[in-house]
This record gives sequence, structure tokens and C-alpha cells, in this order.
Amino acid sequence: MIEFCLKNIDTKFPCYKQFINLIDFLKQYSYETIRINLSDWFGANMSAVLGGVLDKYATTNQIEIVSQNSNVISILQRNGFLSNYGYRNAGDINNTTVKYMKIKSTENRFFSMYVLDELLSKSAFPHMTTSLKQKITESIYEIFVNAKMHSNSDYIYTCGQFYPTKHVIEFTIVDMGQGIRNTVVNRFNKNLTATQAIQWAIGEGNTTKIGVPGGHGLSILKDFIKLNKGRMQIISDSGFYEFGENEQIMSFTNPFKGTIVNMKFRTNDTNSYSLDNEIDINEIF
Repeated sequence: MIEFCLKNIDTKFPCYKQFINLIDFLKQYSYETIRINLSDWFGANMSAVLGGVLDKYATTNQIEIVSQNSNVISILQRNGFLSNYGYRNAGDINNTTVKYMKIKSTENRFFSMYVLDELLSKSAFPHMTTSLKQKITESIYEIFVNAKMHSNSDYIYTCGQFYPTKHVIEFTIVDMGQGIRNTVVNRFNKNLTATQAIQWAIGEGNTTKIGVPGGHGLSILKDFIKLNKGRMQIISDSGFYEFGENEQIMSFTNPFKGTIVNMKFRTNDTNSYSLDNEIDINEIF
């Protein structure tokens, strides 16, 4: 039995470094039983990262997942993640989970419905008009499409979690492909660092899709996140880019081979959101 400990995992920069260390660890072993110990805490939305890493780098190993924190096991049973590792699913009676999903990259419509039903339709999500909700769905769908286009992988991994006491919903999308920088460099011959490539890719009007206009949908999501005082993180290759109320740009010593997009939405936001071109009937009469 070989053990690796993931300790107190949330969405801080050092936690992503732990997943990179896990990848390096898994590369050393084949046909072994490996125990992943989720020590202290494990943010449920990070199931998307763990699922992607284990699927790619632990295919010949037998994986066991344990935690001495019963709350961690319980929440990962409720979101369906641990059903892949011998645990039973548990009912989500508090409606706080956004289910862990391993989605085929061809299942575009399914992903859009998943985002609408599992994330945006939660009663805790900030109030917005139906039109804006559709636009936000399209924006998150654009992340899915980008992941599909630059990953060259068969699956996209997603998961989220509503934390009532923190008044936030976190939602994470992961692919285990070649990463944003390699895509931008190979297709557009741009000599950029990993973080520069991330910033270029999310710039309005930019896209890694050949012959297809893109990048415009993300601007709506970015605007909403700023107004909501939420946050978006993008991790790809050696780059870490975060924006919201503040901007953070950092680099990893070793790369994450793939892309992680993590979004945080504040649920104690009492504003009601709509598109600029929508008319409020109360302002007419």
C-alpha cells in the first residue's frame, strides 16, 4: 500500500501545487494500490480536479480514497464522486451539491442543461432574469467548448458546491489536455508565457478555435463575476491567473498538464441582474 496525502484542499494557489505533486507521484507507479488520503478538508468542487488527475495518471493502479474527516466522505458521497471508488451515493437532502460529472466532450447539449439545472437554478444563486441566465449558461458553455477544442481529450470533468455558511457557490471545470499555452503557440505562433496565454485566450474577441469567432461570451461572465464580487481562476501549464475584485498572476515551478477553470459566486448578493438591453417594467409605470 502506497499513500499520498492531499491536505486541506480548497482553491488557494498552494492547493493546486498539491495536485501537481500528486501527478508527479502517480507517474512513478504502475500496478500498485495507492491510497489517497484527503486530510483535514477537501473542497467538494475540487473533485473535478482529482477525478481528471486520477483518470489520466492512475489508469494501471488501484485507487483507494479515504479521509478521517467523516464530513469529507459524506459530501463526496452526496455529489457522486466517491461512487467511482467503491462508495455508495448518498442523498443530497440539503441541495448543496453540484454533481460531479465526467462528460464526453461531444455532449454539448447535456453540458448546457447540466449548468442550467445543477448550478444556475439553485435557489441560492443570485437573482437574474431568464435572458441573463441564458447568456451566463452560454458563457460557461464557451469554457466547455474551449476545453474540448484545446484539450484533445475525450472527457471534461466538472463539479461544484454551495457553501451556505460561507455564502458562496464554487464551480470547477477541468480538462487534462495539452493546455492553453501549447494551443496558442501551436496555432497562432505566439511566443507567450503560460499566464500571458491565459490572458490572451480570455480577451474579448480572441479564441483558440480556428475560423470561428469567439471570446465575446466570456465578457458577460467576467462582468457578472466582478459585479457579484466573485472570482474566476484559470490554471494551465505553469500559469495561475485569477481575477475578480483583484487580479493575481503567479507561476508554478512544475506545470499542470491540462486546464482548470474555477468560478466562485457570492450567494449573499441581494442585487437583481439583467442584461443592459432589457427593460424593467417597473421603470415604465
